[in-house]
Amino acid sequence: MAASAGPVRFKSNYTVLRRIEPFYKGGRVQINQDGKFMFCPCGTKLNVIEVETGALHSLQQDEGEDITSFVLSPDDEILVTGSRALLLKQWQWRESRCVRTWRAVHVAPVASMAFDCTSTLLATGGCDSTIKIWDMIKQYCTHNLKGSSGVVHLVEFHPDVSRPQLFSSSIDYKIRIWDLNSSRCLAALDGHFSAVTSLAFADGNTLISSGRDKICMVWDLKTRESTRTVPVYESVEAAVLLPQKGDFSQLGVKKQGLHFVTAGSKGILKVWEVATAACVYTQAVPFESQEEASERSLTQCMLVPGRSEIVTVSVEHNIVLYDAQTLQLRKQLAGYNDEVLDVKFLGQGDSHIVVATNSPQLKVFELATSHCQILYGHTDTVLALDVFRKGLMFVSCAKDRSLRVWRMSRDGSVVCVAQGLGHAHGVGAVSCSRLKESFVVTCSQDCTIKIWNIPESLTSKAKAALISSPETLHVKVTERAHGKDINSVVVSPNDKLIATGSQDRLAKLWSSSDCSLLGVFTGHKRGIWCVQFSPVDQILATSSADGTLKLWGLRDFSCLKTFEGHDASVLKIIFVSQGTQLLSGGSDGLLKLWTIKTNECVKTLDGHEDKIWGLHSNKQDDMVVTASSDSCITLWKDVTEMEEKEAQAKEEEQIIKEQELSNLLHEKRYLKALGLAISLDRPHTVLMVVKAILKEADGRKHLEENIVRLRKDQKEAVLTFLVTWNTNSRNCHEAQAVMETLLKHEAPDGLLQYSGIKSAVESLLPYTERHFQRLSRLLQATMFIDFMWQNMRLADASPREDAAL
Repeated sequence: MAASAGPVRFKSNYTVLRRIEPFYKGGRVQINQDGKFMFCPCGTKLNVIEVETGALHSLQQDEGEDITSFVLSPDDEILVTGSRALLLKQWQWRESRCVRTWRAVHVAPVASMAFDCTSTLLATGGCDSTIKIWDMIKQYCTHNLKGSSGVVHLVEFHPDVSRPQLFSSSIDYKIRIWDLNSSRCLAALDGHFSAVTSLAFADGNTLISSGRDKICMVWDLKTRESTRTVPVYESVEAAVLLPQKGDFSQLGVKKQGLHFVTAGSKGILKVWEVATAACVYTQAVPFESQEEASERSLTQCMLVPGRSEIVTVSVEHNIVLYDAQTLQLRKQLAGYNDEVLDVKFLGQGDSHIVVATNSPQLKVFELATSHCQILYGHTDTVLALDVFRKGLMFVSCAKDRSLRVWRMSRDGSVVCVAQGLGHAHGVGAVSCSRLKESFVVTCSQDCTIKIWNIPESLTSKAKAALISSPETLHVKVTERAHGKDINSVVVSPNDKLIATGSQDRLAKLWSSSDCSLLGVFTGHKRGIWCVQFSPVDQILATSSADGTLKLWGLRDFSCLKTFEGHDASVLKIIFVSQGTQLLSGGSDGLLKLWTIKTNECVKTLDGHEDKIWGLHSNKQDDMVVTASSDSCITLWKDVTEMEEKEAQAKEEEQIIKEQELSNLLHEKRYLKALGLAISLDRPHTVLMVVKAILKEADGRKHLEENIVRLRKDQKEAVLTFLVTWNTNSRNCHEAQAVMETLLKHEAPDGLLQYSGIKSAVESLLPYTERHFQRLSRLLQATMFIDFMWQNMRLADASPREDAAL
């Protein structure tokens, strides 16, 4: 098995490769003119997403208040955001830099914004019933338009520059036309009976408005009268005009004339002909249409002419890009995942991940492009997932008491091939057979386990893509397994055994052929969250709410090892490094790496802020994906080998430098030796170099020359070193010599610029004082010795003189 893959390399660290985080939590989305960047508000920040790759950068507000509105100018240069702090900010969005902040003058938050076609005038509609117009070049407020009632949720400039008019709508359902020359309201177009949601200008004199009163109205701006009412039969959030140029025949456009697309509460795009008020095209969708508003309802629709795309935004925060001429799906992005309950690698080469969020839909992300497929089928929250060995078929189970088998085709599209019904309660855990795609095991809140057969005919049909609707799976055997909820189930690598873990603090071992009980593992003090078979040994790993992990022998059901280290419930475990290490995820958001042989926690990784519900490793065993209640999916890369190589390279570099240093000292090339010793951060070696210089003839002079030629950062390093040398009386002379050079050749102002100068002076003063006191005492002692010596010589000399006489 895996053991034949070569010697086991223990992992020591993982690093975050990528995060899939919420980037959109509601509000209006905008796309720039060429369609390459998308702007999505997300609480206090505005995210700028590269549509092609899904890469994003954020514009973060300093004051920590939510963004209420934003707008990008038609020339893509100016981005303005408004927040609850009643401030407007102008951004250089490509550099994520705020260039200007000013007070909005509104007394309540700004609800809507719009630029004119020249990108010089900005209109802001406030929750205080007023509209302000700003000159973005001269930077002042030019108009203050009063007269609206309630929140001004829609403002639009007339597209013709020669007609300085502003159109607005508020909660009185009227569309007001403002003349900017006189600052007066010219007219109020009255026809809607609910909020007006969008305005679209067909030409200089035709306006189309959509409303939540389930109609769209066509207005003649010359007479300011309604020329046609189009009943749409759903609450309309957006109406977008189709361009006059282009082939839209696949969308039912057969004749010349105005056509527009509507998006609303049914979650479906429809194309309407203005002349006949008829619906000429209805989009086909993979879910059942609902009359009332639901999570699939669309909140926004816009046309991107630069890429010939129509973009829709749903209540579920999914952003979908369609080909404008065919409405074929090009790309889908999931803006918000809510609580993520499970995640698994999927596809050949683990190119995708499948995610169970707190919803009936599954999401399949393509890791390279962030493209997201949404899989419809379950009718209640999906709770767990598992993938077959080859990575193309996977199983999901949900609160709707069902399980579904899905298959990914070579092009990456996923279809449901089978479903099974039979549990009395929600199905909370699922596991697939490991050797072949032959059976699936499910566990439910009804405390039973069921084994479902997958016929070979089903897998062969699924491979050939011959299944048009999901086939029905049949239960092979059902067994009441535990007294409380079953949290986890797993099939052994040889498909012969099944293990279950439950809230009743027990793990049990079953035969997969007839579901007969083989043994019980007892020892945990609280409910068991996860069970896993070792890929190489006859061992079962369990994790529990008591914060421990345990390894059990399958022969005698005894506890072999206990791992303690988590301070909270351990929700998920997996084996890595060919079964020699464990990864565990806790309810505190921490991920821990354990080495089984030593019982040691090698690394603790902090990547989440809430419970880690999903944990899975890829086939190469070099990447791990985690999913948490904090709505974040994190991809981790094994960096053990990289870190080892870096450490080895550093060590080799160190050895080479040390050899070079000894050569320089031998050759008496002291300046280079000093520079190298400083770069190696070796205070003792620098001291040895200084001592070697001072031993030379004219040592002081040479030292002075070398110190002066050092760079400023090197002098700063020497200063920190000499503080240490100065504390020792053996090295104080060298320290004082270097200090004398620095004081002699550096101006006081220059010295004050050195980093750490204050602490250095504070440390140098007391020790230097002490050294001078010691020198004074030594001088006194030498003077006394000299005096005694002179006296002794005099006493000795006088008897000799007497004898001579």
